[in-house]
Amino acid sequence: MLTIIGCGNLNRSDDGVGIIVVRRLLEKIRGKDLKNIQIFDAGTDGMGVMFKARGSDSLIIIDAGNTGSQPGAVFEVPGHELEGKPPDSFNLHDFRWDHALYAGRKIFKQDFPKEITVFLVEAEMLELGLELSDAVLAASDIVVGKIIERIETYNGK
Repeated sequence: MLTIIGCGNLNRSDDGVGIIVVRRLLEKIRGKDLKNIQIFDAGTDGMGVMFKARGSDSLIIIDAGNTGSQPGAVFEVPGHELEGKPPDSFNLHDFRWDHALYAGRKIFKQDFPKEITVFLVEAEMLELGLELSDAVLAASDIVVGKIIERIETYNGK
């Protein structure tokens, strides 16, 4: 199973890019006979990422980044490089997808994806707003294209 999860907050401009990407993916694959592919909008629910990923062979996460890089830059990073131990507080508001990768691997062991890719799109605007910046919107096209290629490759197995 290939699981694709978009993360972010649609009310904070570019932070919604992960959700926009998964919505566009769902539009592109509508009506196609794809086996073993599931696509989810996790919003800001890190715990949801952990449970949706369970049982998958391969996982793709899409989210906004805020590293100071050029807005719209796309980073494709192996998940193991980004997973992080959750804070000791276990406040669900502080439990993010990077914590979900760490905790999911510990809790679900062999039932958690071995192959994890994270697409991060560098944000330009993170203020309250409903629209993506032009740079992030253009970058979302790139990410959608890369993931469609992965879906086609995975579905051909």
